[in-house]
Amino acid sequence: MRNFDIFVDSAANLTDEMIEQNDIKVVSYSVNIEGEELETYVKGMPSDDIAKKFYAAMREDKSTKTTLVNAGKIIEAVTPSFEAGRNVLFVTMSSTISGTNAQANFAAEELMKKYPDRKMVVFDSYNASLGEGLFAVYAAKLADMGQSLESCADWMKKNKMRMNSVFTVSSLKYLKRGGRISATLAIAGTILNIKPVLWADENGKIVFMSAERGRKKALAKLADTFKANAENPENQIVAITHADSLEDALALKQMLLERGAKEVVINMFEICTGSHAGPGSVALFFLGKERAKSEKKALAHAKLGHRAEQKI
Repeated sequence: MRNFDIFVDSAANLTDEMIEQNDIKVVSYSVNIEGEELETYVKGMPSDDIAKKFYAAMREDKSTKTTLVNAGKIIEAVTPSFEAGRNVLFVTMSSTISGTNAQANFAAEELMKKYPDRKMVVFDSYNASLGEGLFAVYAAKLADMGQSLESCADWMKKNKMRMNSVFTVSSLKYLKRGGRISATLAIAGTILNIKPVLWADENGKIVFMSAERGRKKALAKLADTFKANAENPENQIVAITHADSLEDALALKQMLLERGAKEVVINMFEICTGSHAGPGSVALFFLGKERAKSEKKALAHAKLGHRAEQKI
């Protein structure tokens, strides 16, 4: 039995089954859809319903906004664990993407002042979606085998750059809106039916890997990237998320199974990250070659010749 609790923010994108089986606690982001404030995760309620509503609103160009998890919310969530005499491991979305990691560190400082005998370790996943969530799952499995909080945190730190994230988008307009591509490139790409494949680099920023002609080729590129970079594919959890594009996610899953994957999880793309990629996006997460090395390979084969330097 583990002697500490594991928390994630809801951007970790874990399935209900993962949360329950691994006894992981979730602190929710909130979203605003046309003035209506909603939690992105509520225990026992289907989060897919909120995500579908959010992506539908995006397609209709309605007002949508996400809000980070603030320190007060984290303190409120973690306090019961401290009061029960338990330490905490808190896994967050990348600090280059969201301010939640900074809020979690502030919360940890405040909590440990109040409870000096307790410890809260905040892990910056340098990732998002299930690229964040899988770290919590692996930490839970290690803890259940008797590993300490410190050992779990050390394993995650050593393997941080091995968590690969690669994705493709359905429409270029959301990348343009976020400043990742120019308006000219977005227009040209749309006319030519270009579907970019993007990669999270060693700094947690998004870079272009390639530009594919059509959706099928973009999905195949994701699968080929897995084949080229995954390590021990048959002995790890491979994860797919989709922004209301289940058919494409299932097609990608089949491609991955044909390329050696054994356990493939599919979930709706969490809103905080999915809102930047846009409806129809499909993302893939797996353990493999270190991202710093993989990025160089990705850039060497890039066709767009453009690197997105801005943070999400």
